[in-house]
Amino acid sequence: MSLNIKHRVCIFFVALASGGALSAAAQDVGTRPAAPTESVTVTGIKDTEAAIDKFVGATTVATQVAGKLARWNTGVCPIALGVRPDIAKLLTKRVRDVAAEIGAPVNGKESCPTNIEIIFTAAPQALLDNIQIMHPVLLGYHENSAQAASLATISRPIQSWYMTATVDLRGRPQLDGKRAEGVTMSIQLPPAGFGGPATGAADTVELNMPGAIATNGTGGRLGDGISSVLYNVVIVADTSKLLGRDTGTLADYIAMLALSQVQQPDNCQDLPSILNLLLPDCSRTSNALTSGDVAYLRALYKTTPTANFRGQRNEMKYQMNKSLGVNQ
Repeated sequence: MSLNIKHRVCIFFVALASGGALSAAAQDVGTRPAAPTESVTVTGIKDTEAAIDKFVGATTVATQVAGKLARWNTGVCPIALGVRPDIAKLLTKRVRDVAAEIGAPVNGKESCPTNIEIIFTAAPQALLDNIQIMHPVLLGYHENSAQAASLATISRPIQSWYMTATVDLRGRPQLDGKRAEGVTMSIQLPPAGFGGPATGAADTVELNMPGAIATNGTGGRLGDGISSVLYNVVIVADTSKLLGRDTGTLADYIAMLALSQVQQPDNCQDLPSILNLLLPDCSRTSNALTSGDVAYLRALYKTTPTANFRGQRNEMKYQMNKSLGVNQ
């Protein structure tokens, strides 16, 4: 996995900010301190277990290469752009605090390799168009320019893009979607009379597979020794649609996106969640992370990283039910 991209990405976003591509309209975002994690009672739901099942099904997404849940295995290091320094500090501190609370790794150094970019701008589509041209890898896994263009389309007031990597049995990471160097294999053909040519000795054939990836695994169905990890997350907030929103609330919403590869729901979830915040006509939301949100994030970081996607989802449901006191 190339680490140089971290340096290039940081320079890219700082250049955008200094060049005025990020709007000063974000200054109108509220400045109330971030709210502490809110404990929301879920016992009032008619069927909490069903709500948890639906929530996990709606929000979890498998990575394209390994087909697993992705999570951070290196310390998170967020940066916020397009807002005043005091708001940027509040946003990044909240992401770090939530990460520590749920068991995700945190890079506590003042100067660290940025891997979460939180960007406030009144021109989000222009920003994404720029990213698609300059650093399309930041959009996440895609196989062609048409898929990249689709990924680079703004559809929400706050939206996230995930770079993931696949880690094999030996701990070797490979960026998902990054063009691989390819694999060369030597295959020995059987000798004459044993399924080989009619005459002659055994021969060796070289197979070149450009773009292929060599991955070491166990071959098991329940767990194959392969895991998915988050490598970089870009979160873009449209300031023109967030005027007057409380900074603490936005910080919690952003933390939820930053610490898990969330598939933002299109419909109001039965389980009270901050992810319901920006959905129209949804009453089951909150101004801070709910107990259900925290249970979800903690469950993600307790799952077996090498288990298959179905097994990981089942582990998450079990951990959430246990955390929220369902069937106890």
